[in-house]
Amino acid sequence: MIRLNDITAGLLSYNPKADTTMVQKAYVYSAKVHQGQVRLSGLPYLSHPLEVAHILTEMKMDVTTVVAGLLHDTVEDTDAELSEIERLFGKSTANIVDGVSKISRIQFNTREERQAENIRKMILAMTTDIRVIMVKLADRLHNMRTLGFHSPEKQASIAKETLDIYAPLAGRMGIYWLKSSLEDLCLFYLEPEIYNKINQGIAERRGFSEKFIKEVIAILNDKMKQSNIEATVKGRHKHFYSIYCKMRDQNLNVDQVYDVIAFRVIVRTLKECYEVLGIIHSMWKPVLGRFKDYISLPKANMYQSLHTSVVGPYGQRMEIQIRTWEMDKVAEEGIAAHWKYKEGLIGTADQKQFGWLKQLLEWQKNLQDPKEFMEMVQMDLFPNEVYVFTPKGEVKEFPKGATPVDFAYSIHSEVGEKCSGAKVNGRMVPLRYQFNNGDIVEIITSGKQHPRKDWLEFVKTTKAKSRIRQWIKNQERDESIALGKNILEKALEQAHLEAQNITKNEQLETVAKDFSLNSIQDLLANIGYGLISSNQVIGRLKPQETESEKAEGLMKKMVARLTRKKDTKGIKVKGLDDVLVRFANCCHPLPGERVIGFITMGRGVTIHKHDCKQMLDADSRRIVEVEWEPSEEDVYMARLKITSEDKKGILADISSIMAQREANIIQAEVKTTMDKKGVSFFTIQVNNYKHLEGIMGAIKKIKEVLIVERI
Repeated sequence: MIRLNDITAGLLSYNPKADTTMVQKAYVYSAKVHQGQVRLSGLPYLSHPLEVAHILTEMKMDVTTVVAGLLHDTVEDTDAELSEIERLFGKSTANIVDGVSKISRIQFNTREERQAENIRKMILAMTTDIRVIMVKLADRLHNMRTLGFHSPEKQASIAKETLDIYAPLAGRMGIYWLKSSLEDLCLFYLEPEIYNKINQGIAERRGFSEKFIKEVIAILNDKMKQSNIEATVKGRHKHFYSIYCKMRDQNLNVDQVYDVIAFRVIVRTLKECYEVLGIIHSMWKPVLGRFKDYISLPKANMYQSLHTSVVGPYGQRMEIQIRTWEMDKVAEEGIAAHWKYKEGLIGTADQKQFGWLKQLLEWQKNLQDPKEFMEMVQMDLFPNEVYVFTPKGEVKEFPKGATPVDFAYSIHSEVGEKCSGAKVNGRMVPLRYQFNNGDIVEIITSGKQHPRKDWLEFVKTTKAKSRIRQWIKNQERDESIALGKNILEKALEQAHLEAQNITKNEQLETVAKDFSLNSIQDLLANIGYGLISSNQVIGRLKPQETESEKAEGLMKKMVARLTRKKDTKGIKVKGLDDVLVRFANCCHPLPGERVIGFITMGRGVTIHKHDCKQMLDADSRRIVEVEWEPSEEDVYMARLKITSEDKKGILADISSIMAQREANIIQAEVKTTMDKKGVSFFTIQVNNYKHLEGIMGAIKKIKEVLIVERI
């Protein structure tokens, strides 16, 4: 367990003049208010703020931040008052504690709403004092280190949120050791089998790897001395999560991932960085397409380094990073390497480094839909950039995979909307073209052009996605108003009601208010969308029925309901009875999974998984809450992709497991890849998600099976 002396010693190691009396005072106060509280591990609760404060010293944060780390849970989890924190420890400390406390205080109906609101609060807190997020990151790291004391469901939920938000946020702050630690811990809980395979694979090769690292370091040191370059050379295994990403992206087994070792050469000057690069490329053959110059074009968080991959001794691939000591300090410490962290505020000197934060602040103001907001945040947090030039030579930064449409919207929304083509390096390219570093881009516009829905399939920037969606929504609304007006006019005519001047009808204004709508336009749009039927409107416009007419109508409805064939397929739609239900072919939801319903005009309610990609652009007004009510007779479709070693009898083994688990195989397709792997696609019938999980788990245990995934 961390002690107070560990924290003060860590603080003094990088700030010898630090006043540690405030740290000691915060320790005594925290111990007092947390007295009697115990964590799930059985340790006193005080162990948590001590660990958080110690992590903050590892980040090389200032005294105020370390003090806030000791106090970060006092207001939320004890009787301590914020006013007392301010009186005893100062306003800056109180503001940080308040910012950290507010992030997770409000409860929301759905995970998306809760997560989106937490991120909104973090962004607002960060713009006030960047140190809030530093404390939150330290808090999350210690919580991840002690996650094993939670239930499996809680472990998966916290690890997923950490991987989606906190790990990339640590990367954006430039604290790569923290990012890697969070990612490896997430992998341990989200993919334990893969984590253990990687761990075992590295352990089996450890003897050779350690010898290889020493040998390469010795070769590089010798070459540096021969060239009169004062350098420090380091070697290490790559982090588990980066190895996992390579396995996933390239469909490899752990034994097939060879470049798991990375080296770093640290020199004194910028000039020496490029000299070392030339020396390395003269020694070992560089791997094409694997060189990145982050010195000339730094990352958004000001990270600078040269990255190259070469074929080293024994024909083994290895990555080498080359940087100066100042660049290494920024890479290791992130924000703490910059003077401004001592003040906590973001000033003009840091605008380039924190431009991404300003952009996130804009999105949190403008995007109300939690799903859209979370998508934008995740896109902006992952720093895979590509750099291109305007015809005038101005450098523009985009996410990897960005297209001319993204470029056009970065100039102005009107340019994006009228973008009809583009020239890259003087040649016409399609709008789907993905930029390469150094491309020179020129946009061609046309007054006849307008945004198209299929642009959403390939644009990468948050601004482009947001503006395209907004244009489409406005267009769909106009079309829905026109359709709704046409439907209502016909319904009024059939009901022998006056249909003149619908858009200014006082009775219709009253009907709109009855539906809690602001205007007749909103009412017509909802009719066009299929959210309100014309009969509902007619019912409110018709004269009131007599009691006998009501009784007769009620009897007809009861008879109709008794004779109507109910087709809900194990789904209950909240607020709607006897509605036609069908399951989406894009995601094949199963009982046990979270689902949503989408009202489709003339086709009832379509059931999707709550995170289905097809629902990203769906009109939120047509989404309804649904829940499962499956019967024992119901069966559902699921589709699996199984990657295995190309071995005789493997298909029989897989089919046998499906038969044992009572899964009916509807369709099967098998092919062999160029690298001698078997890829099988199965469409099967299952009872629910738990049934499918059991089948997938059993197939994963087959020795020759590499990956089992649901598609």
